Amino acid sequence: MRKLGIAFAAASIAAALAAPSSAEPLKIRVSWATAPSHITPLLPELPKDVYRHWGKSYVIEPVFIAGGGAMLTALAANEIEIAGQNYLSLASSIITAKLDTRVILGLFASKPPNADNAFWVKSNSGINKVTDLKGKITAVNGRGSGVDAALRKMMRDNAMEEPRDYTVVELRFPAMLPALESGRIDLAFLTTPFNFTAEKDPRYKQLFTLRDALGPNETLVWETKAEFVQKNRAALVDMIEDNIRARQWLYDPKNHDAVVKIVSAVTKVPEESFRGWIFTQKDTYRSMDASFDVDLLQKNMDDLHKLGITPGTIDVKKHSDLSMVAEAKKRLGM
Repeated sequence: MRKLGIAFAAASIAAALAAPSSAEPLKIRVSWATAPSHITPLLPELPKDVYRHWGKSYVIEPVFIAGGGAMLTALAANEIEIAGQNYLSLASSIITAKLDTRVILGLFASKPPNADNAFWVKSNSGINKVTDLKGKITAVNGRGSGVDAALRKMMRDNAMEEPRDYTVVELRFPAMLPALESGRIDLAFLTTPFNFTAEKDPRYKQLFTLRDALGPNETLVWETKAEFVQKNRAALVDMIEDNIRARQWLYDPKNHDAVVKIVSAVTKVPEESFRGWIFTQKDTYRSMDASFDVDLLQKNMDDLHKLGITPGTIDVKKHSDLSMVAEAKKRLGM
């Protein structure tokens, strides 16, 4: 009996060792700069029944990084898996940093008829046109950001160069309006919801928009290394499928009150600041299937090179992988 017991125990241990262990979900660190424009920090807060795969094959860990240049550094150093990149830093990641990356998802874009974010000045500043910014202090969220590209493009269109003609400082988006109000800067870029505050205050006026500077553009995309896609494609398809589900939930009018509460909790901004416009046409454009316009992104990249803002351009198709979006859409019957 004792021998039988030992044999049985040995067999049980062997079976346990042979049995496949349940794999931990893939942790995907994704950078973001401002919410709710970047929906990334909202994703963990959505009701989990919105998703099918979260916590099973993957989880997302949002990582705040102020601008595209710093995101590029973090991506290169493997401190994040996905960067929420603008096309200026996307170009730099491939041309300058020599990273082999893929654009896998469209985050948001500046396209009509949706709202467009803008650069603002004080109404009594005497600044009525771009050339009036000569000798003034302007603000961007970070060097190498899309906001930085828009400012540089508009200034160059008006024969103005930094630092000869104007000064640039870096500020977080929530600090822009207070800095403009206090006179620390003369030009601020106001994202939602701060632009709505400025619209209601006669002390401020809009000088030019992102689209005035750059035209319609694929403002932000998700970029990751090609090797990460190769190793984790199945989990990424699951993640994109859930991302599409998240967008559908966020834009569903019946969820508006719940969405407002989530956005307010994440941003620490009062609910009334978001009510009635968040995830509507008054908000930034987001594709409902998480795709992006490859041709438009190519034009955006080429335009920056023609202006001398980037040292070259890239073949966007070569550095894009929309096959995972296509597979996720197929699963969803889209």
